[in-house]
Amino acid sequence: MSTAVASTLDSALSGKPLRAIAAFILVVNGLFPALWILLTSFKTEAELTQKPITWLPHAATLRNYIQAFSDQPLLTFLFNSFMVALLSTALTLLVSVLAAYALARLNLRFRGLIMSVIIAVSTFPLVTLLVPLFETMRALNLLNSWTALILPYTVLSLPVCTLVLTSFFEGIPRDLENAAMIDGCTRFGALFRVVVPLSAPGVFTAGILAFVNAWDEFLLALSFNSNPGLRTLPVGIQLYQGEFAFPWPVISAALVVGIVPVAILIVIFQERVVSGLTTGGVKG
Repeated sequence: MSTAVASTLDSALSGKPLRAIAAFILVVNGLFPALWILLTSFKTEAELTQKPITWLPHAATLRNYIQAFSDQPLLTFLFNSFMVALLSTALTLLVSVLAAYALARLNLRFRGLIMSVIIAVSTFPLVTLLVPLFETMRALNLLNSWTALILPYTVLSLPVCTLVLTSFFEGIPRDLENAAMIDGCTRFGALFRVVVPLSAPGVFTAGILAFVNAWDEFLLALSFNSNPGLRTLPVGIQLYQGEFAFPWPVISAALVVGIVPVAILIVIFQERVVSGLTTGGVKG
């Protein structure tokens, strides 16, 4: 009897309608916060606080977006975030490509231990690293600069990017590199002319992960930079609220402006990122 019940449950759980419902719930859970922020950015303060709650704005306005740019230097925040995220992503990819190639191709004696340490390091909570990183940046006289954020962001993104790229490099036949080196390439030449182009989905996946991680980070950006001209977007957005006022429509407009660049980036490289995640997961 229990076997029959288990079989019935398995068949029910594996049914297409149930999978469709589960997929719908996941999509709604992911899209609803972003959709609510978007709708709020077009509402007035009075409409946002009235009861009952209105889902769609009765009189959509762009005043919140104008105010978001006029109340704070939002363009400066966007520029700082973009440059810090771009430079840290480039540095992360360079270092992680070299590290992943060494793990995938060289006969390292303690390869398993190195991989375990990389995985362990990636699980450290950021708040536990705040004080050591701050003291390091202060000792190097790097506070209040882009470098104070670029270096920590690179270190924080290296573990996951290295693991992603290692799984891709392991799937590329060594014969291709050997053929390139026979034709005159050095090992570095074979890496950047053969291995990296063939691992393009993994490289794009690692790059997107590093970029988003740097773009969204708040704690280090708040702690390491007190210069108003160097504030990044997450730190700048919290400046819109006052001591007793929370202009949520204006804050939502600033959030939408901050979400758009990342959304465009993901849409452009969507196929490569999905391919990188699925292929890397199978190989790993």
